[in-house]
Order: sequence, then C-alpha cells, then structure tokens
Amino acid sequence: MPRNVRCGLIQAQNVLGPDHSLTEIKEAMMRKHLELIEQAAKQKVQLLGLQELFYGPYFCAEQDIRWYELTESVPNGPTTKLMQEVAARHNMALVVPVYEQQLPGLYFNTAAVIDSDGRYLGKYRKHHIPHCHPGFWEKFYFTPGDLGYPVFQTRFAKVGVYICYDRHFPEGARALGLNGAEVVFNPSATVAGLSEYLWELEQPAHAVANQYFIAAINRVGEEKPWNIGHFYGKSYFCNPRGKIIAQASRDKDEVLVADLDLDMILEVRKVWQFFRDRRPESYGVLTAQSGNAAAD
Repeated sequence: MPRNVRCGLIQAQNVLGPDHSLTEIKEAMMRKHLELIEQAAKQKVQLLGLQELFYGPYFCAEQDIRWYELTESVPNGPTTKLMQEVAARHNMALVVPVYEQQLPGLYFNTAAVIDSDGRYLGKYRKHHIPHCHPGFWEKFYFTPGDLGYPVFQTRFAKVGVYICYDRHFPEGARALGLNGAEVVFNPSATVAGLSEYLWELEQPAHAVANQYFIAAINRVGEEKPWNIGHFYGKSYFCNPRGKIIAQASRDKDEVLVADLDLDMILEVRKVWQFFRDRRPESYGVLTAQSGNAAAD
C-alpha cells in the first residue's frame, strides 16, 4: 500500500517583548501555538513540527541570564507533558523544541519527539552552536548536543531532527540518513540578510544527498528591542529529489500542510545508489580537527 503521511509545519511571530515577565511571554506563545495546532488537526495533519524556541522570542539576540529561567526538563517538564496530551488528543505525532535543563547550569537546545498516542519517543540536542554573528550569542545559552543523531519511529514515519545552525553541516544530515530517517525536521530562527540565500539551497541539497524529505521551519517577523533582522518565514517541505513541494509565506503566522509520499524515497534510491557507493574508509579527514593535520 502507498505510504502517504500528511505533515505540517507551524511558523509564528513572537507575541510579547522582553519587557513582559517570562511567564507572560511563555503563556502567550503557548496559547498561540495551541490554536495553530488545532488548525493543523482540523486539516488532519498526522505529523507536525514547531519552530526553534517556539514558546518565546529568539532571546539569543542578547546575553542575559534572565532567559535561563525558560529552561525545563525533557521529558518531565510542563511543555513536553502538555504536548503529550495534545498529541494523544489529536492523534498527531509532534516535534517540540524546548530549552532544556539537564542539571542546574547545564542547558541544551533540544527537540522532543512525541508519537500520536502521546508517548515520548526521545529527544535530539542541537550539536552545532553558533556564536559569531551579532545577535546570535548561542554559546551563552546552550551546550553542544551529546546524544548523536537519533531517528524516531513514529506511527507515521521515521523522524530525524536537525536544529537551525546544524543545517550548515552535511555530516549530521548524512548520519540521519544512515540512521534511517524518512522526514528530517529543521526548526530554525534565521533572518534575512544573513542566511536567506542559503535557505532554499542547503536543505534541498541534504534531501538529494540523503534521499529523504526535509521539513524546514523558520519563525516570522521582527523582535524588538533587538532588531537583529527580519525572520523571513518561508518554511517549506522538500522531497528526496530536492524539489520544494510546499512553502509558507514570508510575513505571517501559518500552518503549512503537505502530503508526503514516503514511497518516493525508495524510488529515488533505486536510481541513485549513494548509500551503496559511499567510501567511508576514505573519510577519516572528516573526524580530524583540520584537514592539514590529518594529512600530516
């Protein structure tokens, strides 16, 4: 039988600025997303992904210990627990980004994966942490991920996660493919003038190289008072041939829905035998700190 899955992405603008309390900020964004999840459910979405740091602003635009208070445990924190209830109610698998605290002072940029019956399947922790462009001070907030590149068997598809800046690194994208991912979600927060020219280039390339579907998510709007740029939305789905098959707008909250034909993965792999023709014994340089050091 055909393996079709109806997938959705939510892109949204932050509601309240940093002059409000963290409780008010988080509650406002949770309310917005619960409404958008309801919209997705009405469209019979089976597998849904949310944007990076979805329950607040992109606070990495500044370095302030205040934002540490947005951390919570995964899976035992309130956001994961609530989304488990939401998933079960709507019979919908979810990818839920959370600012995770493992221990006091040890924080990760994380996404929890929840199956359609509400079961917590596991989490991915963002590996590549930027700290180079003005307004993207992520090393102040996040420890590099330490859980590898897991793939989660949901009821509807095998799901991988790669968060925002991760998408600039093909190595993890390949690892997700080798681990069996059929749909890779990339929750992001990225602005025009910095990465927009790469937005529709890198991830279709990952889709082609690894022959899976990409679900790319970006928030929208400008967030005051930081004004680091315009979060340009344009969330999209890309198929294993590198074609963008559905794309959201640039400037508004949106639930993007697309039907993914998972049988296409095998169809493409029968033509392009990239996994068969790999030469892993020749890739030692990839695990060295620098290519020159490996050559010496």
